[in-house]
Amino acid sequence: MTGQDPRRRIPGVDRLLDRPWCRELIAAHGRSWITARLRAVFGDMRAGRLPVPGSDEGFASLLREEVARAGLPSLRRVVNATGVVLHTNLGRAPLAEEARRAMAAAAGYGNVEFALDSGRRGSRYVHCAGLARELTGAEDAVVVNNGAGAVALALTALAAGRGVVVSHGEMVEIGGGFRIPEVVEAAGAQLVTVGTTNRTRRADYARTIERGDIGAILKVHRSNFAVSGFTEETELAELVALAAGSGTPVIHDLGSGLLIDSAALGLPHEPTPAESVAAGVDLVAFSGDKLLGGPQAGVLVGRAGAVARAKAHPLCRALRCDKVTLAGLEATLALYRDPERARERIPALRMISVPAEELRRRAEAVLAGVAGQARGTGEGGGGGAAGEPGPRLAAEIAEGWSLVGGGTYPDARLPSAVIRLDAGEDADAWLAVLRAHDPPVVARSRKGQVVIDLRTVAPHEDGIVAAALRSIGAKISPGG
Repeated sequence: MTGQDPRRRIPGVDRLLDRPWCRELIAAHGRSWITARLRAVFGDMRAGRLPVPGSDEGFASLLREEVARAGLPSLRRVVNATGVVLHTNLGRAPLAEEARRAMAAAAGYGNVEFALDSGRRGSRYVHCAGLARELTGAEDAVVVNNGAGAVALALTALAAGRGVVVSHGEMVEIGGGFRIPEVVEAAGAQLVTVGTTNRTRRADYARTIERGDIGAILKVHRSNFAVSGFTEETELAELVALAAGSGTPVIHDLGSGLLIDSAALGLPHEPTPAESVAAGVDLVAFSGDKLLGGPQAGVLVGRAGAVARAKAHPLCRALRCDKVTLAGLEATLALYRDPERARERIPALRMISVPAEELRRRAEAVLAGVAGQARGTGEGGGGGAAGEPGPRLAAEIAEGWSLVGGGTYPDARLPSAVIRLDAGEDADAWLAVLRAHDPPVVARSRKGQVVIDLRTVAPHEDGIVAAALRSIGAKISPGG
């Protein structure tokens, strides 16, 4: 009958629940949840937000799609094809297999706060501390939930109610609104700046300390920007020697936490926690999920007395790590006992070290896997042919640059070989197609080109990138 309201075709919920295809969904997801999804879908149909299928098969297809969509977790695995190794928005460092296995094992019961030798209550602060001492030369260590938390705890434990001296040139913001002046204030201390943006001398610190009521000197590593030209700063060892006379603690906010020689990665010198400890600072704070390559955590290492004050402070409990994070960090730290093994096994370090020639070979294989949807033209850096041209999708392998990211090495660029797609005004739409792939592929665009950098793609994910590129070809093909 023409003109009939299609909503009349909406069946009763109980009727569909008895269908074989619906019983399969119930077996997989539970009756109450499937019932709720059915009612939500029917509500959208009655409101005109969804079309009403004309057959039982149509209802089955629609509900399967709704179940798949509603069942997607908020936090999902993605393929990072941006070329930014420590991509903050994508979770920074990917974890080594050893760390993943350790975290999975720790998801059950574990001796988090239980001493296996005595059978009595233990302390979670012993986990990772031994390895941190071994790798940095510190007297003691404690792990909290992130790097910012480590800095906040150090300042609160050592300098609350007193002044904290910071060079004007180190009044940094590391992102997400975490600014040094605000964290000093949140720690209950008073900020005392010395020097200027470009020059801070030993005498600037000395005059301020002589005035009294200084709880700590905070030295901040400028890891996410560079100052050049007419500059001067006071070295860490000088600050330690100056502070020793007055008994003023020195805290070093190191940030990145690289535990091996940066020269082995082909990067400029980056200060390490071991160097800070050797200089004699009281506490060094660094992140677990940046250049260290582990899970999100903050590590404080240094003198035993300073670490003890940090552990005894009530804020330490509020910032403590869970068992899974401790397990992942401990497994990551263990890899550093052999620096060469760490470079091979920790994904962030391995990605930084991959030569551009290897990336070019992988890019050629990816384009070959696109199977007729792309071509290699060799323009703008060279590249070999890979398949026949697709209907509109044109690709080339070109020279490019990757970044370390994560607020580290602001001036360092890693030579790379990237896949470039000529998208023109459709660049944003093509990026959206890549993100809609399962799993999502996150790339970047520049001047109408979609850029895919395999430096941050694990080799076993190359096939996923090829499949995602084919999905772009399907979208832009006639009838796609």
